[in-house]
Amino acid sequence: MQLAIPHAPRKVRLTQVPGAVGRLVRGVVLGLAAIALLGAGAAWAGRFFVEEQAFVARAEEVEGLLVASRLPPPDARDGAEGALEVLYTFQSVEHSVSGVTTFAEYAEGLGRGARVQLLVDPHRPDRPREAGFARARASRVGWLPWGLGLGVLAALGLFAREVRRLWRAEVEPLRTGALVWLTPEGPLPETRREIVFPAHYFRQDVKHEVRARVRPGRAPVRNGEKVLAAVVPRQPGWARVIDQDLAKTLGWVR
Repeated sequence: MQLAIPHAPRKVRLTQVPGAVGRLVRGVVLGLAAIALLGAGAAWAGRFFVEEQAFVARAEEVEGLLVASRLPPPDARDGAEGALEVLYTFQSVEHSVSGVTTFAEYAEGLGRGARVQLLVDPHRPDRPREAGFARARASRVGWLPWGLGLGVLAALGLFAREVRRLWRAEVEPLRTGALVWLTPEGPLPETRREIVFPAHYFRQDVKHEVRARVRPGRAPVRNGEKVLAAVVPRQPGWARVIDQDLAKTLGWVR
């Protein structure tokens, strides 16, 4: 095989690197799947919070009396929830309801007979909610667009990171990396998998030891026992072995 390799920077496109486009496509598919999953979760959460807002909008505020409260242990009340048993009158009908959810930190400051503000849905007067707790939950819907936007940005960021990683690992060595003849430390195994092996090369009578990577099932460009490789510019301890198929794709063969 006669080589005709141009001087750096060489014209190499990402699409010329075998397997790179497939990895990008997989990244796009995974990113779209993540966005779809995030969108489905946001839609479910959105319906929940919209229902909460609708409840707050139509509910009427009434005053109730605390009968009893059920709280978690004192060392577990930070950010936790508690339950109240309350008495209240709505539309001239007296109600006694237990299991009214509220913030544990708020409930621990209430004693028996304390006045509690409740929101009561006229369509379901026997299912009141503690006013502060219900309004706090309804207000969280404003964070949904921000969360969805951050999720999309995260997916785009991961895709951009994959493109950058592919460029640095696959294209940069071929464009600007030093081309050297590597001497493997031992015979390369016959395998269909990608392999990494220790090797060395000499430049200006200085021995450089590297780890080299060979694409799966590809025959390297050889010169006796040596193999042609491009040193990764940003990682001089690594080299990318150039196989015969890649050399032909890049037009480096006469």
